[in-house]
Amino acid sequence: MPLAPSHGARIYYEETGEGTPILFIHEFGGDHRSWADQMRHFGRGWRAITWAARGYPGSDAPDDEALYGQDFFNRDAIAVLDAAKAEKAHIVGLSMGGYTALMLAAKHPERVISCTAAGAGSGAPKATRAQFIDECRKTAAEFERAGTVDAEAMGRGPTRVQLLNKDPIAWRAFVDHLAEHQAHTAARTLRTVQAGRASLYDLEAELKSIKAPVLLLVGDEDEPCLDVNLWMKRLMPVARLALLPGSGHVINLEEPALFNRLVEDFIVAVERGTWHPRDPRALPGATLTSLTAARRG
Repeated sequence: MPLAPSHGARIYYEETGEGTPILFIHEFGGDHRSWADQMRHFGRGWRAITWAARGYPGSDAPDDEALYGQDFFNRDAIAVLDAAKAEKAHIVGLSMGGYTALMLAAKHPERVISCTAAGAGSGAPKATRAQFIDECRKTAAEFERAGTVDAEAMGRGPTRVQLLNKDPIAWRAFVDHLAEHQAHTAARTLRTVQAGRASLYDLEAELKSIKAPVLLLVGDEDEPCLDVNLWMKRLMPVARLALLPGSGHVINLEEPALFNRLVEDFIVAVERGTWHPRDPRALPGATLTSLTAARRG
């Protein structure tokens, strides 16, 4: 069983296929198994790698809460690349993993070929941020009190019922896997990563600094993430945005074929050299009048 040593924990990872590496990073409610459809698909043409965050099944679960947090999540991703001897990779993340993918592109650009951030931005809106943090802390306390993760309830949340309605078999697999997560480590992740990380709206400078091609994906029923993804699209000339219709948060499970096609088309364009940043003439604030004046000047 491959384990990557990383700052107080050993991180479990799996891989399949050959070629340029693609690193898949899971969300809070998922784990490395959430990427099964993507591992099968992308393992046919690339070297697909996925891993379990510290505290998740397969990886070590440190008892010290000080060994959890977004910085450790970032470091663990790099540790997996190091252990797999992958100098650079396409990074694909969902939700908590999407946030991490953006952080890798900003903080470790030398390791990132491209960045796909799906469903990133939960807890970012300033108007509801205090409520988000409070709910994370209350849920963490409830996990610890009950000694178990209420996977059934989480699976019926406002941005997850879409999966239940579309694909009850995939939903059941998701819920069953989530029920296997340890309550105390899930609580630590809620407090230190979900509630402890900065809002994406507070990371404007970091996001603007990203040079790698970025693909933003979000379901049109993923209300907590819609506005921040549109904001990021406008903020980063290197970013493209795709909206998945009738979809919630776990879009790689809800619409695996569409998700895979969008990500594959993006990665292929990057590798072929046919991906380009946004034309300056199409940036926010550009008008026909201003462009004509600039041309004359």
